[in-house]
Amino acid sequence: MTLFGVIDPLYSLSGFGVGALVGMTGVGGGALMTPLLVLLFGIHPATAVGTDLLYAAITKTGGTLVHGIGRTVDWRITGRLALGSVPAAIVTLLAANYFGLLGPHNGSVLISTVLGVALILTAIALVFRTRLLEIAARRVPELDPRRAAALTVATGVILGILVSLSSVGAGAIGMTALVFLYPRLPTARLVGSDLAHAVPLTLVAGLAHWLLGSVDWVLLGSLLLGSLPGIALGSYAAARVPERVLRPALAATLLLVGGKLAF
Repeated sequence: MTLFGVIDPLYSLSGFGVGALVGMTGVGGGALMTPLLVLLFGIHPATAVGTDLLYAAITKTGGTLVHGIGRTVDWRITGRLALGSVPAAIVTLLAANYFGLLGPHNGSVLISTVLGVALILTAIALVFRTRLLEIAARRVPELDPRRAAALTVATGVILGILVSLSSVGAGAIGMTALVFLYPRLPTARLVGSDLAHAVPLTLVAGLAHWLLGSVDWVLLGSLLLGSLPGIALGSYAAARVPERVLRPALAATLLLVGGKLAF
């Protein structure tokens, strides 16, 4: 017995595997964990998303602390993203619940569809990440500060809607948008800002799911027990696994899973 209840070793093993892949690729756990819970374990999509959001908030807090200490977080960008994403997440979940879209049947259809679309967008961002970075660095002019700020808030709104219904999008999709909005900033600073923004977004959205009854605390504890050592091992192995092999394979997997969920 633990604080969370009885730990399920299968969930912990899954958490370890996803954590290892996150450590090796940098892809957000939601893109891997949520479809795994839905398709392999048959967990209701709303419960899978709600639990994964709190899981992400806990695991990404550590990464944010590291980036904060290393001064690779632009808190203005993080604040702008959160200004759009946090209210959007709350409004999206309240509206979906009010109109009965998170019920046993409708919730499965809505969340599975949004999750599938988010996975496809994440896969596209993964495949073309290097090319997009090159385009942004060479050809994209720096935006006027006011326009960049407004577009950052708007990006936050889109991410808030996607993440609250799928737990996917704050990582690869958010990072891709930031590259075009702030092409002159160092990549490490954009990564840190994007990661820091994911913490309040996933925490608020996860707590909203909890209030709506779609968080499984036993599942959360089991996943954390496996994922934390998995992330450490994956980070260690990252330099030994060819990225040119791993990323396309991961992107192809996300495309297949996303297509199955969306269509």
